[in-house]
Amino acid sequence: MQLRLLTGTGSNLRAATERSVTLLRVFLLASACIVAVGGILLSSALTRAVSDQAVADSRSSVSQYVDGVLRGELVRGGQVQVTRHTSARLTDELRHNHSLVTVKVWRPDGVLAWTNRAQARIGRRFEMDGDITAVVDSRAAVGHVNQLSGAEDAVEERLGFDHLLEVYAPIFSTDGHKVLGVYEIYADPQGLEQTLASRKQMIWMTVAAVLLALWAALALLVRGASKTLTRQTRELRERSRELLASYERLEESSLEAIESLNATVEAKDPDTAGHSLRVQRVALAIAAQLDLTAQQVDALRFGSLFHDIGKIAVPDGILVKPSKLDDSEYAQMQTHSAEGARIVEKFSRLREAVPIIRHHHERWDGHGYPDGLAGEAIPLEAAIVGLADAWDAMTTDRPYHRALSFDEALLEVRAGRGTQFSPVVVDAFFFAAALLPDELGLEEPLQRAV
Repeated sequence: MQLRLLTGTGSNLRAATERSVTLLRVFLLASACIVAVGGILLSSALTRAVSDQAVADSRSSVSQYVDGVLRGELVRGGQVQVTRHTSARLTDELRHNHSLVTVKVWRPDGVLAWTNRAQARIGRRFEMDGDITAVVDSRAAVGHVNQLSGAEDAVEERLGFDHLLEVYAPIFSTDGHKVLGVYEIYADPQGLEQTLASRKQMIWMTVAAVLLALWAALALLVRGASKTLTRQTRELRERSRELLASYERLEESSLEAIESLNATVEAKDPDTAGHSLRVQRVALAIAAQLDLTAQQVDALRFGSLFHDIGKIAVPDGILVKPSKLDDSEYAQMQTHSAEGARIVEKFSRLREAVPIIRHHHERWDGHGYPDGLAGEAIPLEAAIVGLADAWDAMTTDRPYHRALSFDEALLEVRAGRGTQFSPVVVDAFFFAAALLPDELGLEEPLQRAV
């Protein structure tokens, strides 16, 4: 049992290590995916924030510039007023800023007060744009980069633009309390887009570099942990192999000690020399006819060989007495099965053979010893050894009785079916007699037993 446990421990340790290393690799792959997704989300969020801030900065810059150029010329007496002379001067002034494409000045009632392009529209009332209304209501500038579309953007489209930075800014009175109108400014976004492109590139490269460095550090830690785990497992396997080898040597020494002790028992009584080996041979022949597991056969092999080892505790005078034992002597002889179990149970390799040694003198009718077990309560292996032991006793000369002939012994076995012996074991015995006569000491197969 301990040997199987040590062997199983080594296999379990190797399997556990392989699972742990696999989990580390899965963790590393999962962390790479998480880092990649996190990097994309972080970079996207930063890019969006930078874009919004750049647009806000451009909106503020453009609106402040236009207000600085136009407001002093446009605001008169708390109103937006434009003369022909003023219009020409403002148009000329705006030409110096090449990023400005179109500037429109709206009154709150939707009248276009002035523009530097398509000036024929000046003085006409148009439907109020949503952004213009929002600026009047909120008294704050708004701005965004838009694709050009519709008749209102036809002038800018003819200039070759497909999108522009659109800024809507309020025109305040001199005291700053009243909104007199709204600037609608179209600016070339090329400079803004170039700035955004360089900032986006820097953000993505920086985030990628930082996260890649973090993941590389994590990969090194995982790799180190994997190597350490593998090394420790290898060392543990080596120690397990050494321990297994030591245990095997100890087990061999224990078996040798038990065999020596068993030989000592048989040496006390020359009339029973070879008895244990014969019982083992017969027991294994019977077991071959039954559906026993390899573990049961292994226990039977040792249980049958050492079934009488407890006789070491029985006085020699009782063991070699040539006549029938009296009640007191017989009671002492009966202690050998329990004593044998007590001796063998100290050796882990033989622990499964303990019930066989203790109960091989139990009877099917419950009149056996040491525990008076009956029927199915008797371990099958013990019942097999009990029949094998009785068979050898019947067919071997002893000081107190002669050996029975094989026919006589077979009749005794059949007569004990269901009383002394297990019916299943008796049937298996007769099958063995028919199929494996040599194992039972028969000269030819027992045809009539089948």
